[in-house]
Amino acid sequence: MSRENLNDLVSFLAVAREKSFTRAAAKLGVSQSALSHTVRLLEERLGLRLLTRTTRNVTPTNAGEYLIRNLGPHFDQIETKIASLGELRDQPSGMIRITATDDIIAYVLRPKIEQFLKKYPDVKIEINADLKLVDIVAERFDAGIRLGEQVTKEMTSVPLTPDIRFVVVGTKSYFRKNPKPKVPHDLLKHQCITMRLPTYGGIYAWEFEKNGRDIRVRVDGPLIFNSIFPVRDACLDGLGLAHMPEMVAEKYIAEGHLVQVLEDWCPYWTGYHLCFPHHHQNTMPFSLFVEEMRHKASTSGHS
Repeated sequence: MSRENLNDLVSFLAVAREKSFTRAAAKLGVSQSALSHTVRLLEERLGLRLLTRTTRNVTPTNAGEYLIRNLGPHFDQIETKIASLGELRDQPSGMIRITATDDIIAYVLRPKIEQFLKKYPDVKIEINADLKLVDIVAERFDAGIRLGEQVTKEMTSVPLTPDIRFVVVGTKSYFRKNPKPKVPHDLLKHQCITMRLPTYGGIYAWEFEKNGRDIRVRVDGPLIFNSIFPVRDACLDGLGLAHMPEMVAEKYIAEGHLVQVLEDWCPYWTGYHLCFPHHHQNTMPFSLFVEEMRHKASTSGHS
């Protein structure tokens, strides 16, 4: 096969994986019209339609799926091997792609990434903020960050934090007008700031546990968000009660801006883990990243 055909196959794979000429062109650094022309010429040479194009999306045909399934992994391996050449230099280099929620990025990754990038300045880290449990393999991420209970058996995981818990908080001004809840079901009488989960579109039911008894309360209120930071900010504005990771709330609790309630109903959960496929190509920069991020358990507290 000519080198020209190889380049054209790379272009086709980019379009097929992105399901968009626009996104693939941006990723490859070429114009959309040039990319469309390249794929059309490839189809003409092969005598096969590889993509079905509509005004809304682009989907692979059976022939296109065949190429993705049989050639895609080989091109991925070539990319990985070329990237790993950086390991032969004095300084590790390469790209690491991570998916995580915005609060994890702020409170777990950011403090550790600064030191990592100082040690390994030739490594690039791309972080995708998403509340959805992204398919790490399909979306071609190196790793994702999940709660311990969300780690699947197909994944290798490394702990990033000690055990964590979610807390219920409100402002002093809110509690001057409303009584503090004593049990979880008291929340049904309160204005609660809620979150819509992206995976199935439902409103998150707040989870509690005490003496082995699990309770889920479907709270209601005037505001629904899809990210924890607007929830926190609306709570700080006194617009209702909020349920959030303790790491997001603790600064405001310590400063007296937020008051914690139902503390004895808020259990500790297995902490956050860095998850990646068992068959992940562990290049030098990724292996170093895993070790830098790994939580070093202490002997005290929840670890």
